[in-house]
Amino acid sequence: MKKENIGIIKPQIFKFGNNDALQLDCGKKLENVEICYETYGKLNDKADNAILILHPLSGDAHAAGIRNAEDEKFGWWNEMIGPNKAFDTNKYFMVSSNVIGGCSGSTGPRSINLETGKLYNTDFPVLTIGDMVRAQHKLMQHLKIEKWLSIAGGSMGGMQVLEWAVSYPECMESSIAIATTSRLSPQGIAFDWVGRQAIMNDENWNSGEYYKNSPEGGLSVARMLAHITYLSEESMSEKFGRNLQKTEDYSFGFDKDFAVESYLQYQGNRFVERFDANSYLYITRAIDYFDLSRRTKGDLAKAFEPVNSPMMLISFTSDWLFPPSHSQEIVKALIKNEVDVTYCNVESSYGHDAFLLEVDVLDKLVRGFVDNQYKSNSNE
Repeated sequence: MKKENIGIIKPQIFKFGNNDALQLDCGKKLENVEICYETYGKLNDKADNAILILHPLSGDAHAAGIRNAEDEKFGWWNEMIGPNKAFDTNKYFMVSSNVIGGCSGSTGPRSINLETGKLYNTDFPVLTIGDMVRAQHKLMQHLKIEKWLSIAGGSMGGMQVLEWAVSYPECMESSIAIATTSRLSPQGIAFDWVGRQAIMNDENWNSGEYYKNSPEGGLSVARMLAHITYLSEESMSEKFGRNLQKTEDYSFGFDKDFAVESYLQYQGNRFVERFDANSYLYITRAIDYFDLSRRTKGDLAKAFEPVNSPMMLISFTSDWLFPPSHSQEIVKALIKNEVDVTYCNVESSYGHDAFLLEVDVLDKLVRGFVDNQYKSNSNE
């Protein structure tokens, strides 16, 4: 069967919080909330074919298709979502939303605080992954979906999958967590700290009160640092080696001599065109705070006790940001609770980015898992 792209997708906005404020883990409440989301495929009459797609740090609601006829950039998981793809829009109804705290249509630090008429900036409350999931649950209720057929995401999206599984186990038939962890490691926290420091030490950050001149330099450095963690040594060696960018010899200066330096600068420059520095601060802090075992005093198996539906875990051999051992720890905790769990450690040289690049392998794994869940539920 031929795989096709789904074409033009228009973002939608769901508003809530006027009379039903979102209670946050920090103790504050968030009112007048907007969530930007997209949908792909059609919800069937039983409303039992819905799948929630959860994005990584640098992603957003635009997971597949294009926004307009002139748009040449497909959504971040376009190779996985569409007719006859892993998340087959001929069968399933997909929902993808931008997390709160984001900068792509959902309420975040660069949104207007209706109480003051000004941008929130750093007056925006500090968020957690749990807060993001509670907002998504309100979107689920708005869409009148009683139960997701599955919930899927990679990296930070995988963290949200795990949070959904323990916070709303009654709301899903299955879940898929890819290249993720149950708690951010000290190394991950350290990388996030340095990235935030790069932003906050940019002269244009101005304690978050930037308007005409944003801290693009700091955000670019933060992105370059983070991007290094997404790659593996093998993939960087294969792609760049010690190749020089333009000259046949060293410049004996401090501009870009090596191809890898030019690549990182390109990634940093592209990122500042579409992402907000304050949102980067808030989202990385939410990732830092993510620790499912914290609520059970370090007992991960106890944290997963609410999980009562099949779960698939996928890791990648060269991922050193969220290595296979993190997924294996989750698998052991689930098995201890007698959860139906499927685990695959995929051989890949792409590093953490494999969850975006190993499409052929992911297609087979995800397609089989989701189709089996759908058939199983239909036969009940």
